Amino acid sequence: MPKAAKSQTPGEVLRSFIDDYQINPFSLSKSLKVNYQTVTHIINGQSRITVQMALRLAQYFGNSPKYWLDVQASSEIDELSSDKKFIASIKGIHAAKKPTGKAKKETKKKTKTLAEKRKKAAKVQGTRKPRGKKTGKKSKK
Repeated sequence: MPKAAKSQTPGEVLRSFIDDYQINPFSLSKSLKVNYQTVTHIINGQSRITVQMALRLAQYFGNSPKYWLDVQASSEIDELSSDKKFIASIKGIHAAKKPTGKAKKETKKKTKTLAEKRKKAAKVQGTRKPRGKKTGKKSKK
């Protein structure tokens, strides 16, 4: 598998946005309503972009949260792809094979319609004594 060019880290991407918009990390943190350290940790590669942060950055910079999460995911994939221990640990995983025969048909349980249920209940009720309050009075003999 040929090695792809290394993607930018989330911190590098965020730093370029900060530079392009001519703001500083402190003012960005205030605008995003997060701690200043949260922004600087992302820039310095000490923290990752979470879903919450992706939503905040997307709102502020006018792009999508998916963009920020894709930046994070690409960076993590590049990092793990170059980790020799990790690559060695997954070498034994074999690709799944598609089944060759016809799949078994799923058997559906027949569900009774409301009309069928009422009809059955009426038959059963006809063979039993009705339950409930008695409305008539007994006559004395």
